Amino acid sequence: MIAQNSDSKRMFLSPPHMSGEEMQFVKEAFESNYIAPLGPMVDAFELDFAKKIGIPHAVALCSGTAAMHLALHILGVRGGDEVIVSSLTFIGSISPVTFLGGIPVFIDADETTWNMDPGLLAEELAKCKKRGKLPKAVIPTDLYGQCADYERILGACKEFGVPVIADSAEALGAKRKTAGKLAGWQAGKLNEVEVHAGFGAKAAVFSFNGNKIITTSGGGMLASEDAELIERARFLSQQARDPFPHYEHSEIGYNYRMSNILASIGRGQLRVLDERVKRKREIFEFYQMTLVDIPGIAFMPEAAYGTNSRWLTVILITPEEFGANREEVRLALEAENIESRPVWKPMHTQPVFQIECWSAKSKTNRINNKYKARKIGGEVAEDMFERGLCLPSGTAMTEEDLDRVVKIIKGSIGKQKYQNI
Repeated sequence: MIAQNSDSKRMFLSPPHMSGEEMQFVKEAFESNYIAPLGPMVDAFELDFAKKIGIPHAVALCSGTAAMHLALHILGVRGGDEVIVSSLTFIGSISPVTFLGGIPVFIDADETTWNMDPGLLAEELAKCKKRGKLPKAVIPTDLYGQCADYERILGACKEFGVPVIADSAEALGAKRKTAGKLAGWQAGKLNEVEVHAGFGAKAAVFSFNGNKIITTSGGGMLASEDAELIERARFLSQQARDPFPHYEHSEIGYNYRMSNILASIGRGQLRVLDERVKRKREIFEFYQMTLVDIPGIAFMPEAAYGTNSRWLTVILITPEEFGANREEVRLALEAENIESRPVWKPMHTQPVFQIECWSAKSKTNRINNKYKARKIGGEVAEDMFERGLCLPSGTAMTEEDLDRVVKIIKGSIGKQKYQNI
């Protein structure tokens, strides 16, 4: 057990940061007596959110996982269907595939973005077509605040007619560039424009978990340009209640809607999203400025096509150059009551999945009490997990907090010579 410095206040990885504006909305919700799920705050939060991210339709839900489940359900994922997913991600974007009896196909990350490798995706889609069974959907994860390479991903999926669900749970506030029409230009003339994470996909999933860049304590949002998809999700999220004065159900739905109180918190948080992104990027810049010259430390790169929200600042530690490995640095921080965390453990290495050692004729998505899955590559994601460390990135951190983290990294595991760099 690691001894902790009891004199130092616990520093969390990415704690909630209230703006002060939330209480007014919460007060309004209480005064209206809309305490149960649904209500005017939910309606207003959906409208505010859609306007902020530039995707016209949105439904507020109890979690990002619920949003992903509904999107896959509506796209028709059923038993035995394959869904191509990022391997380097959180399980919340994968587990809904298994809920529906589907089989995840894990695609490796690429080194320039850390997100789904578009080249491997295109190759796998071509192989799927040749085998006569295309996946039902593709789910790229926008990792740690960085948009995936959607120009290439959407292009490959369009060629094969496969819908894309953007897992933008970690990327609220992130932007990317795309070719689009600008008002006032000649008909058909394109120019590079900046769009929000999730834009261009069939649907996009967002999370407001307590550690995200803005929070409702728990909650999520499903957004889409397809109004019918969102209305279908809204219906299913309310137990699929048919329009009768009594409770009548012609199909099974889910209890997935966001509460009016949580939505009121979200409205206050949404007002400071731009400030939070600005501060997240400042925190990254501080870490980069103070650690970049240390041998063996590298930072998650920012893709040339976008603006990373830097939800978390993530470093790679090469032990042969630094003199300590990722886990030793993490434990050195933990000993000083500072939370850090390894990069996501790749999904294809998780013990809950049985990778490829099964017959395609099997009618169930489970074997030996594990879920069936396939993988494409995986070495890049494995290396990032082995060397990657997420540093404290809370937007309320002070310069003294940041100095404290940097000092421990520089001085960890006998690296005293770096303390004066």
